[in-house]
Amino acid sequence: MSSLSERIRHAIIQSKLSYSDLSVKTGIPKSALQRYATGETDKIPAKYIEIIARATNVRPTYLMGWDAPPIKRTHGYKRIPLLGEIACGEPIFADEHHTEYVIADETLDADYCLRCEGDSMIGARILDGDIVFIRSQSMVNNGEIAAVVIGDNATLKRVYYYQSENKLVLSPENPKYAPFVYVGDELEQIRILGKAVAFQSDID
Repeated sequence: MSSLSERIRHAIIQSKLSYSDLSVKTGIPKSALQRYATGETDKIPAKYIEIIARATNVRPTYLMGWDAPPIKRTHGYKRIPLLGEIACGEPIFADEHHTEYVIADETLDADYCLRCEGDSMIGARILDGDIVFIRSQSMVNNGEIAAVVIGDNATLKRVYYYQSENKLVLSPENPKYAPFVYVGDELEQIRILGKAVAFQSDID
């Protein structure tokens, strides 16, 4: 059975709300929502569980693990191309020639997916071998997870851009890795491929 944090994370993913949007909608601090979804804490006030459930359109009893799936399935599936691997650690080459597909819910707003390699994003519950679904876009909000190309290599990191300093920070979710920091002309080698919108565990 999945944990409370996993069910909260699943509800947030299927709602297609960012942590920032959900914070505005619920009045719960973004940092707290992230801790709840990653399992950093399991001390979640009951009133917050109800508020999160209402905002993400699931039942509170689903989040608590007391009943069946959160919503009745009324839709089908689609095939999403698996383009290759992306690094959760040091950047690696991502093969853009796909021969495989991953079956996903047809409502998932993703253009392609990549298989994760490494352990730099384990704090976001993204493990080695997991599948990350990407929606193509050239910009993301601060704090969102994105597939990023550095030169000819690709990596998956949280993105923070500081316009006043013309600085980009690609932050891992594992304290044993240092962030990648780029300033000024170094930004010319960086390209955001898209936003990570969902994850699929290799062991599910």
